[in-house]
Amino acid sequence: INKYDPVCVKYLMTKLPDPLTPTGTGRGVAFDKTGTYLAVAHSSNPYITIYKRNEDTFTKLPAPSGLPTGTGYGVAFDPTGAYLAVANGSNPYITIYKRNSDTFTKLPAPSELPTGIGRGVAFDRTGTYLAVAHYSDPYITIYKRSGDTFTKLPAPSTLPTGDGYGVAFDPTGTYLAVAHYNSPYITIYKRS
Repeated sequence: INKYDPVCVKYLMTKLPDPLTPTGTGRGVAFDKTGTYLAVAHSSNPYITIYKRNEDTFTKLPAPSGLPTGTGYGVAFDPTGAYLAVANGSNPYITIYKRNSDTFTKLPAPSELPTGIGRGVAFDRTGTYLAVAHYSDPYITIYKRSGDTFTKLPAPSTLPTGDGYGVAFDPTGTYLAVAHYNSPYITIYKRS
């Protein structure tokens, strides 16, 4: 079998039994870096479902304390697996949890919030920076974490040209890309 041949690759993936399912349409999904935890952002209450993996079995954990306030669209773990962020459809548009063992506890919302529906969310490789792509100007909100506090940074001098849908840091944390509505559809930033 050639693992690079698409015809052969389909035989290398085996569907696992379905876990207890989320309560609505899945909108975003993320594993922590160890592959132990899997989070699914979805369209119905509780808007976030978290699983713990043991070999090939995914067990649904109890809903975290303090749920997102609306449809979960994007979800991301920080590189340590200690923080989980959910971009969601109702104010405050971002919900951040801190993990202690299998318990996810909601942190207080940042003092300055995204200005519209959160669609995408990403941590940099250090877990220091958290970016949220969202509807409404400035379309991207970036936070710097100190301990459990997320402080909004000033908006970049040149903004995306429309509603933000997705966001990603490169592996070094130097570059940040935002996918958005309106041409050029992608805006890339360099951090210094």
